[in-house]
Amino acid sequence: MTSTIITGVDASETAAAAARKAAELSSGLGATLHLICAYGRYESTTFESGPEKFHYSNEEEALKIAQSVARTLQGDFPDVPIRTAAAEGKPGDALVQAAERLKADVIVVGNKRVQGMARMLGSIARDVASQAPCDVYVAYTHERKA
Repeated sequence: MTSTIITGVDASETAAAAARKAAELSSGLGATLHLICAYGRYESTTFESGPEKFHYSNEEEALKIAQSVARTLQGDFPDVPIRTAAAEGKPGDALVQAAERLKADVIVVGNKRVQGMARMLGSIARDVASQAPCDVYVAYTHERKA
């Protein structure tokens, strides 16, 4: 039985398309969907404006992105439990580590870079597929031609 599906998100349309496919699969299978936004190496800064102090980190920004995608998906897939997280590291590594930690059944990745020269140089989809501890679903994320 498939109970846990993971996908990576960022602010791109292709990541949104892969997340939508992951939500469709989660809905059909009754699985929980985990949206992971990778943020590279942790960075933070604090700045002041008058008496106010503001703290910014790329981890917080990544979590906000994942939460924004979750809100959008939840409107179309209200039956799907959606969890969000930010993860330090490269996207492919972050997805594989999350899949291991959560004992995921499926990782959904987009096919944005699975073509041309990127095939020889590597892509998130290829990196995930070669390291994944579970099944990998490569979602078609290009615009479909009419």
